[in-house]
Amino acid sequence: MNDAVRIDAATEGVVRTRFLGDLSAPDPIPEEAIETAVKLMRDGRLFRYGEDRNSLPEAAVLEEEFAAYAGRKYCVGLNSGGCALFVALRAAGVAPGDKVLMNAFTLAPVPGAVEHAGAEHVMVDIDERTVIDVDDLDRKAAATGAKFVMLSYMRGHIPDMDRVMQVCERHGLIVIEDCAHTMGAGWNGRLTGTFGKVACFSTQTFKHMNSGEGGLLVTDDEDIAARAILLSGSYMLYEQHRARPPMDVFERHKFTNPNCSMRMSNLVAALLRPQLAELDSRNAKWRTIYGQLAPLLDEIAHIQMPVRPGEEEFVPSSLQFFLHDLSDIQIAGFLETACEHGVHVKWFGVDNPVGFTSRHDHWRYVDDVAAVPAADRILHGLCDLRLPLWLEDQDCATIAKVLSEAMADAITL
Repeated sequence: MNDAVRIDAATEGVVRTRFLGDLSAPDPIPEEAIETAVKLMRDGRLFRYGEDRNSLPEAAVLEEEFAAYAGRKYCVGLNSGGCALFVALRAAGVAPGDKVLMNAFTLAPVPGAVEHAGAEHVMVDIDERTVIDVDDLDRKAAATGAKFVMLSYMRGHIPDMDRVMQVCERHGLIVIEDCAHTMGAGWNGRLTGTFGKVACFSTQTFKHMNSGEGGLLVTDDEDIAARAILLSGSYMLYEQHRARPPMDVFERHKFTNPNCSMRMSNLVAALLRPQLAELDSRNAKWRTIYGQLAPLLDEIAHIQMPVRPGEEEFVPSSLQFFLHDLSDIQIAGFLETACEHGVHVKWFGVDNPVGFTSRHDHWRYVDDVAAVPAADRILHGLCDLRLPLWLEDQDCATIAKVLSEAMADAITL
């Protein structure tokens, strides 16, 4: 889509590569989704339920379709992925003061959901693949007596789920999967979102489906599903849900679960339904883009790509790489030069959080202070790059060239 152009540096006349694309630019919304959204706006019935007509709410239909795609019985649409995480915690039985194990490498909505639920955070270290350290999970589950784990597949990196689930079963841990970066991904033939008691997905703009904000919660547990529907804000209209448990299940919960007004609107659902139909083809394109760009970056001095085992069926809407044997000044110079030439790279090692990028020591409301030395070391050199679907082979080559030239400059600092 975007060809490389050559420009002369202002001072020394050095010929440099510039990338003209905008890596933050998503694909357009499908026309079918736009037409449905416009129809809804003209109708004015944007609310998630209807009191006096027989038409099916878009949110209810999306929930039914996504449950089928995800291979789970029940689905609840919510306002955001963070809302889904909070509702999942509450619906799974997390009470104020309970301990929740969580990856030290995750994004702020995860500890935010734990905080929202009034629970206590217990940080678990990560390994060289940036995924949860299974041995540390084992140790901290035993040491804390925690009964819940919020397992994040951060940036789409999936741990050895056979080992993870063995540890969780041994300690009786209830697993809540944070699948914000793994919609349609799997481990050894099994989709993420089907391992735990409950799982949450995000439809934020930079995820695999785009509604600006949105979240989807899936489960096979009828009581968790009923509680989640009530918590999401169903009033007494939960019969309109199509991916719900039997009506008698709600009788057990309708007087003891608050309405938290977090359910997805029909307008958001209308934007998502056509995208769900395209999800597998979109994910295949992301894998192609990653397969083109990753080897080029791996050839650049001081850049190392993470290991991706054959069992990890990932869907890379972003790309991560490690910087090694560089000073902080050199890293900062590399990032600045790359950005000046059109490639915006995020750095998890930056002292102060920037944009979406923060790490565990930035969340000073987190009550757990357990050491996570591997996370501290690994995140210091970890960088992140968005992969919009419109990238073509020439774009990947240009991005790699910009980063190679930026690195050549940085190592002289």
